[in-house]
Amino acid sequence: MGKFTIKNLNKFLFFKLPSAYLSGIRVSSIEQKEAQATVKYQWINQNPFKSMYWATQGMASELVTGILLMKAIAQSVKKISMLVISQNGEFYKKATGKITFICKEGNLINNVIKDAIDTGEGQTLKLTAEGFNEEFEIVSKFEYTWSVKIK
Repeated sequence: MGKFTIKNLNKFLFFKLPSAYLSGIRVSSIEQKEAQATVKYQWINQNPFKSMYWATQGMASELVTGILLMKAIAQSVKKISMLVISQNGEFYKKATGKITFICKEGNLINNVIKDAIDTGEGQTLKLTAEGFNEEFEIVSKFEYTWSVKIK
């Protein structure tokens, strides 16, 4: 994918995850240990209950966990596959306005990548992303179990 810049990640969204891009999801920050993406409630991502459709929230939350994993894999310089093998979501408030999804668990990833490389066996990792409204109230929380394996 090239360098992990916000511009390149949003270009990646446009070409590889067009439904996320069209829903208004954009990467807003990526560091070693944390990634953020935002999405604003609008017509294209609404549900009949005057809030953001759960699937849009799921795409944004999966994205912030996935780009942290993608970044660590790229830094390992190994060919490693990644796949979501389970997901769980909880919803606390209606998602309206601008929602920011944050995953702060990048520090957990490097050990799993190292174990996959050292053992040659597939590894799993649970990463959590939380969505916050503009008042920084939690609206949803998603947990993804990722599988990584040396190709």
